[in-house]
Amino acid sequence: MAHEPLAETRELIDWLAPSAVLLLVAVLVDLAIGDPVYPAHPIRLVGRLLTALESRLRALGADGYGGGVMLFIGLTALALAATVGTVAIANAVSGWLAWLVHAFVLYSLLALGDLVHHVWRIERAVRANDLERARLAVSALVGRDTDRMDGPACRRAAVESLSENLTDGFVSPVCWYVAGGLPGLAVFKVVSTMDSMVGYKSERYLRFGWCGARLDDVMNYLPARLTWIVIVTVAAILPGFSGRKAWTAGRHQHRVLLGPNSGWSEAGMAGALERRIVGPIWLKGALVTDVWIGDPADPELATARDVTRAIVFSMIVGLVVVAAGVLVIFTMKA
Repeated sequence: MAHEPLAETRELIDWLAPSAVLLLVAVLVDLAIGDPVYPAHPIRLVGRLLTALESRLRALGADGYGGGVMLFIGLTALALAATVGTVAIANAVSGWLAWLVHAFVLYSLLALGDLVHHVWRIERAVRANDLERARLAVSALVGRDTDRMDGPACRRAAVESLSENLTDGFVSPVCWYVAGGLPGLAVFKVVSTMDSMVGYKSERYLRFGWCGARLDDVMNYLPARLTWIVIVTVAAILPGFSGRKAWTAGRHQHRVLLGPNSGWSEAGMAGALERRIVGPIWLKGALVTDVWIGDPADPELATARDVTRAIVFSMIVGLVVVAAGVLVIFTMKA
């Protein structure tokens, strides 16, 4: 009896640790049906908690750098407590229930399938010559004016978003899950949500959102470069893609885009596809950039085939990353 609490603790740690089988299950379900929509989705809960904590901190006058740090500490503590507590309750009922909870939480926090499905929605609308529907779908992915976009511009925005979010929506979560199990993944998602909700360089969030934005840069730093390396490798092996251009574009053009991380996968994808992406971006009626990413000699990404190739290529890159993650987990547990 004296050893029972210790055994239960070890069992709980095992259920929180990374699992190669559960990673494969979660990824395959994610690719098959996309992100689940339900009121208690972890990201929705973190978003609601963030809004509530931000209001409370600002009311107390903690609206600067310190407030942002306290926001991170509070959200992380609550997210970890919820993650560990949910798995512990499930494990107390049944090992199978703990298995299911782990798999469902992991599945809920991977976004490649949802990204792919959203890009397909944009592509279907463009093919149907329904620009309004395509622009509306694009606006859910990018923060820019969409009223000037024609079909090719909608396609470029979709592929640009797919390549950017390949890192922070999929590769980074997989990396942090492999490194720290469900707790590691939960911390990454807290940071990612903070960056998306308060990580702006506006007067309101310049100091308060600094913590989330910088932590997001740190946690995506290695995964962003890993994504680029995998893109280069896959493009060098698959016929019809260019590993050489993916390497060159990533090395020389990643700095063109804002932030230290997103440019690696975007530039690498443009090179691999041998298509130029980004182009003119308008925000609040003003042209903010007219930069193209990719080999200057390549054509602009514009056709349905370009989008199909980008989707297939992204899924292969994602599966290669998962295979590497599974191998690392097996190695760690050997």
